[in-house]
Order: sequence, then structure tokens, then C-alpha cells
Amino acid sequence: MRWLPLLLSLALPFGSLAAKKSASAAVDRFDEWHSKAVSSVTPIKLDDKSYKSLTSAPRDYTVAVLLTAMATRFGCQLCREFQPEWELLGKTWTKGDKKGESRLVFGTLDFADGRDTFVSLGLQTAPVLLLFQPTTGPHAVPAAEPLRYDFTNGPQIAEQVHGWVARHLPGRPHPAVKRPVNYLLWVVTTVSILGGAGAIFKAWPYILPFIQNRNVWATISIIGILVFTGGHMFNQIRKVPYVAGDGKGNVNYFTGGFQNQLGIETQIIGFIYGALSFMVIALILRVPRQSDNKLQQVLVVGLSGGIFLLYGLLLSIFRIKNGGYPFSLPPFV
Repeated sequence: MRWLPLLLSLALPFGSLAAKKSASAAVDRFDEWHSKAVSSVTPIKLDDKSYKSLTSAPRDYTVAVLLTAMATRFGCQLCREFQPEWELLGKTWTKGDKKGESRLVFGTLDFADGRDTFVSLGLQTAPVLLLFQPTTGPHAVPAAEPLRYDFTNGPQIAEQVHGWVARHLPGRPHPAVKRPVNYLLWVVTTVSILGGAGAIFKAWPYILPFIQNRNVWATISIIGILVFTGGHMFNQIRKVPYVAGDGKGNVNYFTGGFQNQLGIETQIIGFIYGALSFMVIALILRVPRQSDNKLQQVLVVGLSGGIFLLYGLLLSIFRIKNGGYPFSLPPFV
């Protein structure tokens, strides 16, 4: 028993040496992976072996790994949509942190190269983004399990993922995402603007009278009123069907109640309002200009009769929508 303290005191330097050696190995491992990231610029392409080496403890650095399935046979549309954003994030972060001050390494593991890793993690879907926090060093966290990014809201952009990663790296540099300049878009936009401005300048003597014409604005206003009065916005918001069946093999063009509507119903109402507007305008503006008294009388009777019939039809449709409405006009009684 007297020898036990002596043996423990002799073994203590070796234990401390082993711990120092392990910590030194973790530091050397980060330098190795960071050098690979700087040379490849984009996130490091991993396989089962390299994934295990990169994420194994002890680890004094952070690892962001995207597990994806890019092969066509998997049909992962979200994987293909997010991959360019992920590469942009890894590229700009690595370029902005060439000295490795953020202690972060980006990696990508495709299912074709890491089947065993997917199985060991129990993954059934892709993509999956995991963030492994340091287990040793000044930024170490007590939780050993990696953090998982939420893809349930659909495709994500690099800026959103950057914000998520930055939140879990307090006190460290967070290089901003820098998207490459799309020179082709700039050229096309500039040429289009200049071409459009030149065309407008050349055609301006012909365009100006059209813009200043009151009849043109009156027509546009009437069309807009008819479209929105007929219920077009209701259809767009509610995504209503165009027609509906009555349960007896027939087609319904109108539905009862003010909270129900069909697409064709809107078109019919719009047509009726448009025809009524045309008849009223013609009765006010066109008929008085006729020099022939008999023709003028025929137009007055015809237009007035048309207005009476269409208004009666409109009332009958309103009675379908509101069954308690008591008024009607012949022949729609």
C-alpha cells in the first residue's frame, strides 16, 4: 500500500503527456483539414473514413457537414437546389477566414460515398446539415450531440444558413456571404434599359396622344371595375373551382351563399355588367347623335329593353346567391 502513492506520482507525468499529445493531435488535425479547405475552396468532399476522422473527438474546432444525395435516382430536388448555396457559403467563408480564426471546417458527404454513415446515423431523408461543436479548447460545449439544421421550410439560401452557423459560433469571426457578380445579367439589363428608352423616345410622338386620350383611360377603368366587381380577387384568394357538379350529373354555374363562388360565375357576372355598361353608355352618348329619328327611336327601345332583361337576369342570379331576396323582374320570376 505504501508503494501506491509513489506509483501514482510516477504515472502522472505520463498521463499528462498523453493528454498533451492528444490535444496537439487535435490541433494538427484542424490545420490539416483547414489546409485542404483553403486549397479546394469549396466544402471538402468526404467519404465514410474521412467523415469519421473529421468529426471524431477530441476536437477543438467546429465542423459543418452537409449529408446529401445528389444522384438522379434518389430524386432529391431539395438537395440539388441547396447544393449551390452550400458551396457558395463554404467558399466565401473559407476565403474570408484563410487563417482559420473561426476554427470551422465545411464538408460534404454524399450518400454514394457515405452509405455506412447514413445508416449509422439512421437517416431516411436528405439533405441533412450537422454542426459538430468543439469538445476541447476555449470554445468547447458540454453537449456531444451535433446540432441539426431545419430544412422543413423548403429550400434555403446561403445567408440563412450563415446566420444559423454564426449564432452557434459566438466570439469568433463570421465572414459574410459574397455572391459573385453576374456580369451577364448586368449587360442584359443595361442593354434592355437603353433599348427600351430609345424605343420610347422614338415612338413618343405616337404614344403621347394615346396616353392623353380620355376614352382609353375610361375603358381601362371600366374593365378594372368589372373585373374586381365580378369577384376576380375572391377567386384568386380562395382558389375556387371553375365549375361544380350538382350531384345529379349536371353542371352548376352558380353556387348559393356569399362565401361560395365558381370561376365561371365570375365570368358570367362580368359579362352581364359589361353588357349593361355598354348599353347605358350607348344610350347616353351614341343615340342622341343619330340624325334619323326612327333609328334613334329603335335604338332607345332596343337598348332600354336589353337593359331591362339583363338587369332582370342579374336579379335572378342574386336570388340564387341569397335565397331570401324577394324581388325579381320578368321574365326571370
